[in-house]
Amino acid sequence: MITNQDMAAQMAEFLLKVKAVKLNNEHPFTWASGRKSPIYCDNRVTLSYPEVRTYIRQRFSEIVTDMWGNVDVIAGVATGGIAQGALVAQELGKPFVYVRSEQKSHGLTNQIEGEIHAGQSVVVIEDLVSTGKSSLIAVKALREKGCTVKGMAAIFTYGLQVAADNFNAENVELCTLTDYDTLVGVAKEHEYIRPEDFESLAAWRQNPELWSEEHMDK
Repeated sequence: MITNQDMAAQMAEFLLKVKAVKLNNEHPFTWASGRKSPIYCDNRVTLSYPEVRTYIRQRFSEIVTDMWGNVDVIAGVATGGIAQGALVAQELGKPFVYVRSEQKSHGLTNQIEGEIHAGQSVVVIEDLVSTGKSSLIAVKALREKGCTVKGMAAIFTYGLQVAADNFNAENVELCTLTDYDTLVGVAKEHEYIRPEDFESLAAWRQNPELWSEEHMDK
């Protein structure tokens, strides 16, 4: 879900400007899964730019208040959502915790770091949503702790159908500052990509697996 198209376009422009998101049809990126992709996203880069960092913090804070009202705790998803979530918690004057992908194998074996209690309401902050599986691991851990997860806010989503299906299955409301379609449109408008690249970039979102197979030799 995008709350505002002007916000989405501005966020997309920021991500392209600071190279948090890179687009390249000619020389696709290889993801950890081994698949080829024309896009690579590292939103941690935004933390190095005060203007962008402030924009993200303010928009997230507005979304949390407008969509979910008063919440008890802000939770960040490790690792990309930790800094962003802490900034939002500071802005809203709320406690902060972060959630690992799994329990530690030593010490207190925590999966949730920080103080949180059953019955508290939580909004989860994430930097990037691809399939949604890793993001929803955090939701599961918080629910197992007895917390009510009101929703999740993320900087960017690829807009893949599998992510929508996963969030719907877990009954989690997702709001993102921008998404893939908006970003590609902004990239075309501001000439971050060539006009002839637009069709291929659109095709990737419709079927990433097929796109990857067709570009494995690049």
